[in-house]
Amino acid sequence: MAYQELSVNGSPRQTAAVERVVEARLPTVHGEFRAIGYMDRRTNQEQVALVHGDIAPHGALTRVHSECLTGEVFGSNHCECGDQLGTAMRMMVADGSGILVYIQGHEGRGIGLLAKLKAMHLQQAEGLDTVEANLALGLPVDDRDYTIAVEILNDLGVESVRLLSNNPRKRDALEANGITIAERIPLLIPPNKENHRYLLAKRKRLDHSLPHLDGLLG
Repeated sequence: MAYQELSVNGSPRQTAAVERVVEARLPTVHGEFRAIGYMDRRTNQEQVALVHGDIAPHGALTRVHSECLTGEVFGSNHCECGDQLGTAMRMMVADGSGILVYIQGHEGRGIGLLAKLKAMHLQQAEGLDTVEANLALGLPVDDRDYTIAVEILNDLGVESVRLLSNNPRKRDALEANGITIAERIPLLIPPNKENHRYLLAKRKRLDHSLPHLDGLLG
């Protein structure tokens, strides 16, 4: 995909919106990946894709993962993001190949770190769910844009994926931008006492497919 810039004479020109900048071997506790760094020229946001094995154009096992500092770095039990990230990487290694597109700028479903912490405070102090807390702050329920993920997949030569996701809106966003979803594979993490209410809200309010929550109170 491309976006328009003005040339020296003022006329528009088409410029690649995503630029592949660097590639490096990245051994991890889950297995070996190639880290491919990108620059989003529209936002000047740095992005990365981790690739394991040889990727075919069709049916690549793929996770499009939103940045979550609290869950991935600090091990927060408020969400399942850190466990989903590690599980997805292990599944790719077990499968022999896979792509993890890690999207920076998606913290708190796109509202940012500080706003996410404010929303968490409202959930704790006033008993709001994750949707109600965002709305109480005057913020979108979900402000994520998956265009950059599609552009990275295009750069990697991917046309269809087996998507690791519980979120139908993510699936729809990828398909709307030209990525065929050959299969949606659930990424279900056992709930804990801290996040079961959050997960129930994701199922009831955000249409996430979370059948393993059947029987939970709330």
